[in-house]
Amino acid sequence: MRHIPLLLVVLVTLALAQAPQDTVPVAPPANSSADVRLPNGKSQRDEILKAEHAENLKDAAKLVDMAQDLRESLEKDDRYVLSLATLKKTEDIEKLVKKIRTRLRHD
Repeated sequence: MRHIPLLLVVLVTLALAQAPQDTVPVAPPANSSADVRLPNGKSQRDEILKAEHAENLKDAAKLVDMAQDLRESLEKDDRYVLSLATLKKTEDIEKLVKKIRTRLRHD
């Protein structure tokens, strides 16, 4: 049972590592005939995607740090005892992964 959170972290890390290989081009929505331009002349959609990409990179780095912290906590815990703090760390990791996944699926 102790290895399940670690397995979750490993699977998430592998999934994020494989994400660039499985890239899907983001097409503009079909219902928008005219691309909205910002006052500086740049595409609003391009700027939003650029900001989301930067947030994904920042959150992925945070996810790696959280996973390493979880690993250290698991190593410190006894094999028969799992601390509530360690369980909280797994929940925080899951929340961050959901946040990243939601941003990636944004249309």
